[in-house]
Amino acid sequence: MLKKLTPDDFISELKTLDGWSRAKERDAMEKSFNFVDFKEAFLFMTRVATKAEEMNHHPEWYNVYSKINVTLTTHDAKGVTQLDIEMARFMNQIYQS
Repeated sequence: MLKKLTPDDFISELKTLDGWSRAKERDAMEKSFNFVDFKEAFLFMTRVATKAEEMNHHPEWYNVYSKINVTLTTHDAKGVTQLDIEMARFMNQIYQS
């Protein structure tokens, strides 16, 4: 089982992740991604889904047209772990490319 990040480690990691913030009501992190259209948003989601299957670590997300709201947390650890940080970095990387 993965170990939940300490509060200090979580804050430190967040500082390295453009656009991500601590969720208000739970031990999680969140970000909104905006795309030109639904097709671009769906392509992003498809790439993330492939990575999520490889990692066996799946995001919580909500999509309306060209906007995707993502929440990352590791349910088994009851908080944010390195898996969430890795997934956030991957999302940022493919969003910027």
